[in-house]
Amino acid sequence: MNRVRVLLLNAALGPLDYRAPRDADVPPGSIVVAPLGPRQEVGVVWEPERLETEEVGDNRLRPLLHVYDVPPLAEPLRRLIDWTADYYLSPIAAVLRMALPSSSALDGARTVTEYRATGLVPDRLTPQRAQALERIESRQGLIRELALAADVSDGVIRGLVKAGAIEAVEVTIDAPFPPPDPDHAAPALEPAQQEAASEFVTAVRSGGFSPYLLDGVTGSGKTEVYFEAIAEALRQGKQTLVLLPEIALTEPFLKRFAARFGCEPVAWHSGLRQSQRRRAWRAISTGDAKVVVGARSALFLPYRSLGLIVVDEAHETSFKQEEGVQYHARDVAVMRAKLEEVPVILASATPAIETRQMAEIGVYKEVKLPARFGGADMPEIAAIDLIQDPPMRGRWLAPTLVREIEANLEAGEQTLLFLNRRGYAPLTLCRTCGHRFQCPNCTAWMVEHRLVSRLACHHCGHMMPPPRACPECKDEDSLVPCGPGVERIADEVRALFPDARTAIVTSDTIWSPAKAAEFVGRMDAGEIDIVIGTQLVTKGYHFPNLTLVGVVDADLGLSGGDLRAAERSFQQICQVSGRAGRGEKPGRVFVQTHEPAAPVISALVSGDVEGFYAAETDARREAAMPPFGRLAGIIVSSEDLAEATETARLIGRTAPKVENMAVFGPAPAPLAMLRGRHRQRLLVHAARSLDVQDVIRDWLGKLDWPRSVRVAVDVDPYSFL
Repeated sequence: MNRVRVLLLNAALGPLDYRAPRDADVPPGSIVVAPLGPRQEVGVVWEPERLETEEVGDNRLRPLLHVYDVPPLAEPLRRLIDWTADYYLSPIAAVLRMALPSSSALDGARTVTEYRATGLVPDRLTPQRAQALERIESRQGLIRELALAADVSDGVIRGLVKAGAIEAVEVTIDAPFPPPDPDHAAPALEPAQQEAASEFVTAVRSGGFSPYLLDGVTGSGKTEVYFEAIAEALRQGKQTLVLLPEIALTEPFLKRFAARFGCEPVAWHSGLRQSQRRRAWRAISTGDAKVVVGARSALFLPYRSLGLIVVDEAHETSFKQEEGVQYHARDVAVMRAKLEEVPVILASATPAIETRQMAEIGVYKEVKLPARFGGADMPEIAAIDLIQDPPMRGRWLAPTLVREIEANLEAGEQTLLFLNRRGYAPLTLCRTCGHRFQCPNCTAWMVEHRLVSRLACHHCGHMMPPPRACPECKDEDSLVPCGPGVERIADEVRALFPDARTAIVTSDTIWSPAKAAEFVGRMDAGEIDIVIGTQLVTKGYHFPNLTLVGVVDADLGLSGGDLRAAERSFQQICQVSGRAGRGEKPGRVFVQTHEPAAPVISALVSGDVEGFYAAETDARREAAMPPFGRLAGIIVSSEDLAEATETARLIGRTAPKVENMAVFGPAPAPLAMLRGRHRQRLLVHAARSLDVQDVIRDWLGKLDWPRSVRVAVDVDPYSFL
């Protein structure tokens, strides 16, 4: 009897045993189709000793229906899935699903119809048709893609197809990706860069697990340094994974990569079409995709011959997934590198305290780039005290900052204004009765977005048009915005500098790599004078003519009592400051604040980075907070408030008495309702040496609660909402 244990993708099910075909080789990692009642489920064959299930007799085993002709998931990836599920207390099937995100990738070869211009000009050439042909040029793609590129309707493209100006082309969706050339355009590195690159090249050549922290100031050329490690991996015939924190950073990175290696890497992110995901997954699994750049989900793909992992902007909190499997991609990347026995490089200008501590105790090897590339100076940073230098009534930019923007415009240089708040205003209320607009699904205010004329909830996505009258007192034209968002700052800039060309950069306006590429192109061409943006513009961009940065509200991120509030604010302002003066022209940064003496602001102005981090680290050590202690959040949610409250109290009452562990709560979460579900939180604080996962697993495993209640555990939480 050829019995195999199969882990199905359905997280509600445990592993099940099946009978493999007698003449088939079905080793662990094989991707199969198994019967489950009347349904067919995709699953992966797993080692029986690693997954327990109910033992059934051989005569009761059902046969597997199909074994896919794709490479099995390799053992290092299977062990990573095991580890992630165990460490983050998640269903193993939910983790496995991240390695198999595209069912179509498992099928055989396919073709798709794309379209391209023929060079013919139709007899009837409308302005829209002329615009389409001009913008499409040599581009090839689906009708919808060409329409988006040309900024016309699908009907215009179909009309050009009928007219013979655009033709259909049958292409295989599994066409091979062009191989990057490690010697295409090798850069001339400065001595410090060369020394760092040589260390990484040696590590890749030698193989084996070696974690590095690449700590370089903004503009020091960290990307060029780890590109040399990628070049060595290519020479070794190995694959490289580069993780980026934001989808908007992908397009600029692709261009820099293509300039160095002669072609773009394989991209992996949520913006890909299903056919693109299929093509990338298959190329990754066969080893044909040599360099993959992607968001955190790229971490679980089935690389055939991984030789290097790079985590760029490794300090970014967006590497922590907040829903589903709540893993931190930075930490899982290090674990994958360990299991694959390859080097991993964590690159950052402002490393997280957790990463710094690992370097301090010698677990990570630190490689420093203390100066900017090409002799460029770091920008001068000055604080603007909003008590002493207040903006005019109804305005948000201090007179000093306004004068600096005016001088920058006269010099023909670009300016960036940073405010980490999307929309026009964070709160809308009625001046007559004081009614505040709150999301019906969340305990959050509705944010006004004037660009699309909507009130929006940034937590659940609920949207509504702004009413003319107050729903409470029925008074018309009484609604007023409170506080600024980037759209309101943009309005103020247009009022102050009507001739300046402005651009708003947020996730509302830069929602795809193509939009990011368009923004970069306009900046490089000098078509934008003033950028008003959120944290989306704080990292990864290089604009030589951007010489002035204004931080509109440096106090914003310091509120809320978050463990990492000061560190995160320091990182964000450091990163956005690093956009200034990256070319030959010197940069200036002005930080608007009501508390110029606050430790974060003082450290930024004085440049005392080490002093700030030392103080923050000492405070964490004294309180036994991460990385010197451990935290885990337990979040209870239900559509019924009484059910959520009672379940949370049950969990709190049954908390085990364990040495070096304390349980706080339950209490209503700061975001007490989210997407229509009432939420309660408990916080577990434990010593670093305690295996808190085992404690929580045993504790919650003994309890029962209603099926309508969800209990999620967030190990190493970054959000406390």
